[in-house]
Amino acid sequence: MAGSRWLLTSVLFLLPFLRHISAQEPGCSVNNSKPRVEENNHPGYVVTEIHVEPGFRVRIDPGSPDAAFFTLQGSELQLSQSVDYEEDPLLLVYLVCESPAGQRDSLEVLVTIINVNDNSPEFKETNLTKVVPEDTKVNATIVAREELSASDADLDTIFYQLTAAVPGTDGYFAIRGVNNPEIYLQKALDYEKFKWTTLALYARDRPVGSSEATNTATATIHVILEQADTRPPWFLPCTLLSTDSSICISSPYTGRVNISEQATEPLVLEPGPIYAVDPDYTLNEKIVYRLVGGDTDKVFSVDADTGNLTMNKPATSPDSYLLQVMATQVNNIQKYSIVTVEIKVINKSDHAPYFESRSYNGTVSVGLAPRSFVFKAGDPSSPLMITAADEDFPDKVNPNVEYYLKNSTDFMATRDGFILTKVVLQTPGTVTIEAVGKDVVSLQEASTVVVVEVIPPAAVTSPDKIYTAQDMGILGGTLAAVLLIVLVCLGVMLYKHYGNPVKYLIRKKVPKETFGGYQNQSYKQDEHPEVSTKEQETAANGSAQLIACVPQQLAPPRPSSAAEETGSLPRASVASTVIFDQKEKEEEVEKEPEGEKEVKSILKTDRHLADDGYKAVWFKTDVDPDGGERVEVIEDNAADSDDDSDQDLQEEEEEEDYAKADHHRGLEVSLASESSSLPAAGVRVTMPHTDAVTEDESDL
Repeated sequence: MAGSRWLLTSVLFLLPFLRHISAQEPGCSVNNSKPRVEENNHPGYVVTEIHVEPGFRVRIDPGSPDAAFFTLQGSELQLSQSVDYEEDPLLLVYLVCESPAGQRDSLEVLVTIINVNDNSPEFKETNLTKVVPEDTKVNATIVAREELSASDADLDTIFYQLTAAVPGTDGYFAIRGVNNPEIYLQKALDYEKFKWTTLALYARDRPVGSSEATNTATATIHVILEQADTRPPWFLPCTLLSTDSSICISSPYTGRVNISEQATEPLVLEPGPIYAVDPDYTLNEKIVYRLVGGDTDKVFSVDADTGNLTMNKPATSPDSYLLQVMATQVNNIQKYSIVTVEIKVINKSDHAPYFESRSYNGTVSVGLAPRSFVFKAGDPSSPLMITAADEDFPDKVNPNVEYYLKNSTDFMATRDGFILTKVVLQTPGTVTIEAVGKDVVSLQEASTVVVVEVIPPAAVTSPDKIYTAQDMGILGGTLAAVLLIVLVCLGVMLYKHYGNPVKYLIRKKVPKETFGGYQNQSYKQDEHPEVSTKEQETAANGSAQLIACVPQQLAPPRPSSAAEETGSLPRASVASTVIFDQKEKEEEVEKEPEGEKEVKSILKTDRHLADDGYKAVWFKTDVDPDGGERVEVIEDNAADSDDDSDQDLQEEEEEEDYAKADHHRGLEVSLASESSSLPAAGVRVTMPHTDAVTEDESDL
């Protein structure tokens, strides 16, 4: 029991001492024993804070691996110099804490250096020159990867980009990939399009478009094209295709030769002599010519070196020749081209066209639309026309001559020689133009001068006002309306005054078939030799009317009651022969007393041989041709009389009314009075419905 108490007392006595031993702690400590620090820091950068217990002292252990990078400033652990990640990615330092009682503690601080993108990529060669043949195959390597790879001290992944610095050369060269800088040919080269270019290759340590800070390096590659023999010969002149300058289209050549005549000199061709070149002009390979087709008769030959076309013999056929001429390179026959040469065989032209006038003068107004005529000077109604003559043609007109103007952009000539405007002329002035007339068959030309005076627009002026074209149009319309009214009034007056004669003439011109056939019954009565006195008087009146109408010669005989009897005769017999003997009439008048003169009928069927004062008409049935008298006999066509028929009663009444109106004219005329008014020569009288003509003895 006593022993247990002693043990308990001993434990209680040692308990404070044991408690002190268990509570002993290190003399110093740090906030962060593994700090992270970016590279390229400035000296004095604080790595961490140190906490030191009272009675303790802290220092840097000199045996630390990177003790040289650190320093103690009070309670701060600082970097004494700048750190480069590429050289020292980690720093290790030991801190020692000591107390006077002999307690010694050690602390370890591990500093991680953070890499910063502070280095740019670098090329082995920043300036390269490459000579590339024009015929290099597509996808061929131009610059190898080993020559263009860049390095980065930050060990970053490099991203590449290629651009062309010369405009028009994009797309020909490219790199294999964004991380592979090898340059290859992406599109076929063309020496005609460009002869050199400059490429810029960029190396970046960040992708293109990255928001992070990016370091870039640049390498320049100079590419020089070397022309190769890639194109066949070109015949000149030729036209380059707008989309590809490596292709040039040649036009055919044309020439003329005279039929049955051999030319001794090389032929003159259009647009020029046969000539081909090597489009690879830096090589300029030699070209030779050969005639390969179109000359079965061996009329022509071509010089191999010059291309001149000559004749071996005359052309005897008028047909044209279509020759094929081939141009080849001497060093490579597969480089060739073929052109067509058309040789026309024509008749020989002994004379060239020429202009009979040395100059032509014309005028044209300002402001006219394009393709307006130029008019002759002094004759504004006649278009100006140039004409070349040619003595090879009988009328000097060569249909093969065409016209054109040489030195004018404002005027043009048609193929027929008319001069037209090409643009709207703005200002007045005088233009001198050279005009050419060319024979398109013989290729002969003539030239002349055309002087065109450009004048202001024409205008009608007065002292107070300038009349426009609209004013003149209104005036013309007014005058036309007035003229129309005058013509209408004149027509009404003529109708009122001459209406009945016109109607009568129109009715007389209507064929008898319109009204049906007619037959005059009076003719049958005249067949009897004895005629009543009343009928003879009626006939005399009709004769007087006939004679009265003869000298007027203005209108056909007007019908009367006596005319109706006369009209009853056959058609061929109605025409009568009237014989006027001026001398006998005068004697008859002298013999008869003044009071005994009377009108005597000339239409009779009986004969009065002893009476010289009468002139009569007889028909064939009543005349004896052997009677010894001077008479005109009218054939009696009985066949025609059978076809006659009576006219409509209505027409006869109208004619009778018309005849009564003018009946006094026939009564005032007699044979005696007509002797002084009719001409001494014969008078030709034509009766209606007859074809017979009566003349006096002087005409017979």
